[in-house]
Amino acid sequence: MSGFFGTTSKVDCVADVFYGTDYHSHLGTKRAGMAFYNHADGYQRAIHSLEDGYFRNKFEGDIVNFAGKSGIGIISDFEAQPLVTFSHLGRFGLCTVSKINNLEELADRFLSQHKMFSETSQGGFNPTELVAMLICEKSSFEEGIEHVYATIKGSCSMLILHEDRIIAARDKMGRTPIVIGKRDNAFCAVSETSSFQNLGYQIDKYLGPGEIVEITADGHSVLRKPSEKLQICSFLWVYYGYPPSFYEGINVDECRYRCGKKLAEDDNQKADFVAGIPDSGIGHAMGYSNQAGIPLMRPYAKYTPTWPRSFMPQNQNMRELVAKMKLIPNTALLKDKSGIFLDDSIVRGTQLTDNVKDLHNEGIKEIHMRIACPPLIYPCEYLNFSQSRTKLELATRKAIFKLEGTEETDFSKYTDPESEDYQKMVDQIRKDLGLTTLKFQKLDDLVEAIGLPKKQLCTHCWDGSGEG
Repeated sequence: MSGFFGTTSKVDCVADVFYGTDYHSHLGTKRAGMAFYNHADGYQRAIHSLEDGYFRNKFEGDIVNFAGKSGIGIISDFEAQPLVTFSHLGRFGLCTVSKINNLEELADRFLSQHKMFSETSQGGFNPTELVAMLICEKSSFEEGIEHVYATIKGSCSMLILHEDRIIAARDKMGRTPIVIGKRDNAFCAVSETSSFQNLGYQIDKYLGPGEIVEITADGHSVLRKPSEKLQICSFLWVYYGYPPSFYEGINVDECRYRCGKKLAEDDNQKADFVAGIPDSGIGHAMGYSNQAGIPLMRPYAKYTPTWPRSFMPQNQNMRELVAKMKLIPNTALLKDKSGIFLDDSIVRGTQLTDNVKDLHNEGIKEIHMRIACPPLIYPCEYLNFSQSRTKLELATRKAIFKLEGTEETDFSKYTDPESEDYQKMVDQIRKDLGLTTLKFQKLDDLVEAIGLPKKQLCTHCWDGSGEG
């Protein structure tokens, strides 16, 4: 999804941006960067690939040469950023968390005006550069950001570094979060509040959808009031978010406990143990175990955080390797046992396919899989989640194709957990994965576990709803 950290301070902020950005490493996989401003040197920037190393070891050689009381950093899924731009608005740094569905169309418009792109993103246009160009079509940063909101299709949250101030702008529908933190002599704007505690920040303000805020070392002021319509991504609580983080005042791990509890309330399965698929399945498993009264155990150990999330690599062979290598089964806890396993979601089923093979190889008797969200039927249109070369890579779409023999069907009939079509789809997924039983969370129960009204949540990937 990508995640950013920016701060303005009365003292040097390089260490804060370095460690604060690192605390967003779970949100991106391929690129990272930082940019700083100081009066003596102007803007300093570094960008590195993360495909062959960690954020900290990639940037530790850069930060010794950096200085500044304001700076921004980002862990990105794809594009190189932050960018530093010369324009009639002055020189500024920019990073974005975005998915721009009309990127090619907008880029063609600029090219037809004889404008040029200097950055590339995986061989294509860099979305952050496009956002910078849209901003610079207007006479102020605020007007430029409003122009971005009105022009792009998809989502975009951003941080602008302009000398000693940062302008934070949350996506117009609030699909991705921005939270302001404060401590003595400094304010920051971040994607994940889990970056606060060890750096001494406290939550000061949650930006609303479309809200634009100017931040300095002395405080912050609103440049654009928030819109009323909120459509925050539900997956932030189910999967993306780090356990200590808060969005809209709701803690990630507390939500996962409630998700697990809801699954247990709707289940009567007997088993020897309950287990979570690391990492995000653990909180769900705790909630299930506590409610069901079945012991929580750890038959899987995650060997190292160096293995990325299994749905992220675009190469299928690499996805299968990642899924296999990052988790080690414990034979002592598995042989001749029946287990209830909790996971956040099933996207392609890459990880679960390999998990189930391992479990059978270790002699498990029964595998009962419980998923903390409903089946993912519609690819995400607003974040870089569940991206695939074809919709048939989704486990649900593969199952539906096997049932109907065509990709052209009314998928809405598979979203009702009480329908026969839904039950057939789930049973097909169960067979495809080699599970004893399989159950998904009901959407109403997930909404209740999160604790926001459904109208404030984006649930598009489960029920096809949502708006741009």
